[in-house]
Amino acid sequence: MTPVRTLALLGGGFSGDDDTLIDDYVLAAAARPRPKICFLPTASGDAHGYIEAFHTAFAARDCEPSHLALFRRTEPDLRSFVLAQDIVYVGGGNTANMLAVWRLHGLDTVLREAYEAGVLLCGISAGACCWFESALSDSFGPVAPLSDGLGLVPGSLCPHYDSEPARRPAYRDAVNSGALPSGWAIDDGAAAVFTDGEPVDVVTRRPDATVRRVSVGVGGAVTETPWAARPLAPQT
Repeated sequence: MTPVRTLALLGGGFSGDDDTLIDDYVLAAAARPRPKICFLPTASGDAHGYIEAFHTAFAARDCEPSHLALFRRTEPDLRSFVLAQDIVYVGGGNTANMLAVWRLHGLDTVLREAYEAGVLLCGISAGACCWFESALSDSFGPVAPLSDGLGLVPGSLCPHYDSEPARRPAYRDAVNSGALPSGWAIDDGAAAVFTDGEPVDVVTRRPDATVRRVSVGVGGAVTETPWAARPLAPQT
């Protein structure tokens, strides 16, 4: 049976939300009892506080949490470690720096293999941008097109679409000019599961948040097509 290639894009989670709705959604998306979930904090420079926050959030949950540090690397066999996971959860931070470090360690190749093997890959901000061909990023200061990514999903991504005022006009301009290909914009508070590169489920922890398809339409105008997001409810 061919593994299902699955990604989850997160507009929230343990690092900023005051509830567990999006993280509950991630664990459920793995569709496995007591999933193994590994946190990749590379984009933050393996910030100790970020790693601690992850373990605090997931230690008491029905899962097996771990993290993989590369700046102070202790794991010799990345491939075996990552392929043993059910979920790889990538944190936010600097997208460009993260991708460079991953490539230096060969983790980019390992993550591609994990994706093909059916490991659920997910993340927030930089941890969502990295799966696409390109993204709108603040890796070098002001938001700008970043023509880099693992390319597991075609097109581009813009995170924080509704919460950072510079994001929406900059992303629309970049798609309109061709600096970025058509893609997806995710609001804070929303999350989406992509299967084989296409969204199959969009959820939200607040009524005005969703995921939008942003593309150049007929006549060259940029269009936004929002997905109807279903509301997340607390797990009972």
